[in-house]
Amino acid sequence: MSRQLLLGDEAIAQAALDAGLSGVYAYPGTPSTEITEYIQQSPVTAERNIHDRWCSNEKTAMESALGMSFAGKRALVCMKHVGMNVAADCFINSAMTGTKGGLLVVAADDPSMHSSQNEQDSRFYADFSLIPMYEPSNQQEAYDMVYNGFEFSEKVGEPVLVRLVTRLAHSRSGVTPKTQKPQNEIAFSDDPRQFILLPGNARKRYKMLLARQDEFIKASEESPYNQYTDGPDKRFGIIACGIGYNYLMENYPDGCDHPVLKIGQYPLPKKQLMQLISECDEILVLEDGQPFVEKLLKGYLSIGAKVKGRLDGTLSQDGELTPDSVACALGKANESTFPVPSVVKMRPPALCEGCGHRDMYATLTEVLKEEYPSHKVFSDIGCYTLGANAPFNAIDSCVDMGASITMAKGASDAGVHPAVAVIGDSTFTHSGMTGLLDCVNENANITIVISDNETTAMTGGQDSAGTGRLESICAGIGVDPAHIRVVIPLKKNYEEMKQIIREEIDYPGVSVIIPRRECIQTLTRKKRSK
Repeated sequence: MSRQLLLGDEAIAQAALDAGLSGVYAYPGTPSTEITEYIQQSPVTAERNIHDRWCSNEKTAMESALGMSFAGKRALVCMKHVGMNVAADCFINSAMTGTKGGLLVVAADDPSMHSSQNEQDSRFYADFSLIPMYEPSNQQEAYDMVYNGFEFSEKVGEPVLVRLVTRLAHSRSGVTPKTQKPQNEIAFSDDPRQFILLPGNARKRYKMLLARQDEFIKASEESPYNQYTDGPDKRFGIIACGIGYNYLMENYPDGCDHPVLKIGQYPLPKKQLMQLISECDEILVLEDGQPFVEKLLKGYLSIGAKVKGRLDGTLSQDGELTPDSVACALGKANESTFPVPSVVKMRPPALCEGCGHRDMYATLTEVLKEEYPSHKVFSDIGCYTLGANAPFNAIDSCVDMGASITMAKGASDAGVHPAVAVIGDSTFTHSGMTGLLDCVNENANITIVISDNETTAMTGGQDSAGTGRLESICAGIGVDPAHIRVVIPLKKNYEEMKQIIREEIDYPGVSVIIPRRECIQTLTRKKRSK
C-alpha cells in the first residue's frame, strides 16, 4: 500500500475505513472534527454505505454506536474531551454490557485549552470504566491502533478508548495503510441478557468485568505499543506516554542513555513497570495532560523510588507537554532558537465581519444596557461566546453546552430580572432542549435568544440538527407560539429587533427570540462552489 501524508485525525479515520467500519457517530468538536469529515469525504463511505451523519450530541453518538456494536458491526465514536462528559452515562455502562462488534471511542484531548473550557484528561475515563485504552505516540501508531483495535475490542468483548491530543490530531506524518477488510455481517450476542442492565444482571456483569482486569493487564504487558528499552545510566528511568515519547526522542536523537518505558496501551503494564522501578533510583513521568500515570505509580505500586513529574513541579501541572519542557525536566540546556519578535502581538479571536451574531449582540446589548441595568446574560459554547470580548462585552457566563438556558432559569428563580440566555442553533439541539422544557414546566421568567446561523459554525460549518425546525421544536416543547419570534439580524432591522427584545423581556414567562441568518463562512463557500 502506498504511503500517505495524514493528520493524526485522518490516520484514525483511514484506519477505521480499512478495518471494516460500518458507522461513525460523532458531534463536531476541535480537535476531533476531522476524523468524521475525512470519513464523510471518502469514496469508500458511499461505496460501502457507511453511516456518516453527525449526531445531535455525544451521548446520542455513543448510544447509536453501541447499538451498531449490538448488531455485530464495527462502529467508531469521535468527540473532544469535554464531549466525554456528555457521553459518560452510556460510555461507562458500555463497559458493563460489553460489545459484540468492535467499538472504538476516540477522545481528542486539548491540553492548554486551545479551543476548550478545560484540559481534562480522558485517560481517567478508561481507568474509571475499567476498560483497555490506546494512546498513540505518532500518526502511524494511531493508524495501527485503530486498524487492529476493532479486532481487539471484539476479542476482549469491551469498548476500547483511543486517547490523542491536539498536537497529534492536527499534525501530519507519513502513514502506511494496510489491506482493506470487509464489514462484519449482522450477528448478535449468544447471551440474550448481555445488554440488559437491570440490577441483578448488572451485578453479574460487573463481577465479570472485574475478573477480567488481570487479562487486560496481561494484554498491555504483551502489547507492541508498550516497549521497555534498557539504558546504561540508571540514575533515573523514564516513563513516556503517548506523544510524550516523541518529545523524549526529539531530545535524544541518537538514543536515550536512561531506561525508557514507552506506554501506548493501558491498563499499565505492571511487569515492565516493576522492571523499571527495580533498576532505577528515580522515575520521571512524561505525559501530555494530567498526572494520570504519575498518580497511579505512586498509588498502587508502593514503590521506594522517587517519582518526578507534574505533581512535584518537575513539569508544570497545566498546559501542554512540549519538547522544550521535556528538555528542562531532563536537565538539558534549553535555549530558544527563534525568539518571538517584539512586533508580534496577541490577537484575540473575533466574530467574523458580516456575522449575524454581531447584529444580534449589537441590538441586545443596546437594549439591555440602556433600559435594563439589572440584566444578566448567560451564554453558551459556540462562535457567539466571543460576545464576551470587546466591543460587545455582552455576556456574564459560559460554562458548558446548554448551560445558558438552565443558568438563566436558576438566576431567574433567584430573582434576577431580566435573565437572558444566548445559545446557538446547534448547541440548542445538542443540550438546550431539556433546559427549555424545565423553563416551560415552571413558566420561568426568562428570555432565550437562539442565534441561528443554520450550521455548526465554530467547528467548520457542519450540519446543524435543528436547521429549519427550531420554531417547531420550541412550540412542541410548550413555548407559546405567540412568544416565538423570528427576526433577520441585519442593520436595517435593528429597530424591529430592539422592539421585539423589549416586548419579550417584559413578557412574564418563557419567550424565545430566533435571529436567523446563514453563517457568512458557509454562505461564502456555497457561492465559491457554484
